Amino acid sequence: MEMKTIARPYAKAAFDFAVEKKAVDNWLSMLSFAAVVVQNKEMDEVINSNLNAEKMADVFLAVCGEQLDEQGQNLIKAMAANGRLSVLPAVVLEFAAMKAELDREVEADVVSAAKLTKQQMAKIQASLETRLERKVKLNCSVDKKLMAGIIIKAGDMVIDGSVRGRLSRLAETLQS
Repeated sequence: MEMKTIARPYAKAAFDFAVEKKAVDNWLSMLSFAAVVVQNKEMDEVINSNLNAEKMADVFLAVCGEQLDEQGQNLIKAMAANGRLSVLPAVVLEFAAMKAELDREVEADVVSAAKLTKQQMAKIQASLETRLERKVKLNCSVDKKLMAGIIIKAGDMVIDGSVRGRLSRLAETLQS
């Protein structure tokens, strides 16, 4: 079974609980910490050992210490009982995606030929927020190979306003 499929029910249960308790950020923080612990080499050996689930959960929670509240500890115990501690990193990804959907937020990668001004970034952000009907977080970078213009990627949407992109489209049109 795919990790994502296994992780989804745990992420959904944690997310629903976190939303109900208005503690989504806290839960994301707890899950992220637990996922880092899972990826530790020594902890990986413990998880893949033949310890019983209860002892494994106790070792895991001892390492996590004060980072997990009582409900977070209960989730770890349930995951240990089902032999699913190794999917915690996938649980974090699923949880983060649910949080982004709740926040109605999307990340957009903006690649420009030159560094954008704060005014240009604000204009791009406002335009994308209107078009996507979501809050938009921009990740801006510079690529001198573009010559001029920008390329924007948000989810599966790509807007290529670069000179290179325009020249490519012009060449395709002329060849057809």
